[in-house]
Amino acid sequence: MREFNGIEEIEAALGEELGTSDWIEITQEDVNKFADATGDHQWIHVDPEKAKDGPFGQTIVHGFLTLSLIPRIGWEVYTVNGMAMLINYGLGKVRFPSVVPVGSKVRGSVKLDSLEKKSSGYQLTSTVTIEIEGGERPACVAESIMVMVPAQ
Repeated sequence: MREFNGIEEIEAALGEELGTSDWIEITQEDVNKFADATGDHQWIHVDPEKAKDGPFGQTIVHGFLTLSLIPRIGWEVYTVNGMAMLINYGLGKVRFPSVVPVGSKVRGSVKLDSLEKKSSGYQLTSTVTIEIEGGERPACVAESIMVMVPAQ
């Protein structure tokens, strides 16, 4: 875990890849719970029997479930001390270059791209790349945008 003490240390690390999270196994139960939470019960995600005859030979993880791992990955890779709040502001470009078969393990790396002063604090943009264990291409590459509000 990389630890930053304030904005100056973040600025000094711009352009750096900060590290990689632990591996996260995504089970069929995880996928089913995500399907229940989002209402996305497409058979390629939740019907293992039907999916055997589908294009991937088994169920696959929702792309948005993979994307939703970004906060967890971020907290495992780095922390910023001296902030009153860290707020998820949104996403920039998001791509899913490869499907994630259910039962796979994924992990993410974080690269700090830019930091801008805003009226609400600082806007930090980073690229999060989520890889699949043994995979040739990443599962997800996304620009994550966070607002950091320094403690008074």
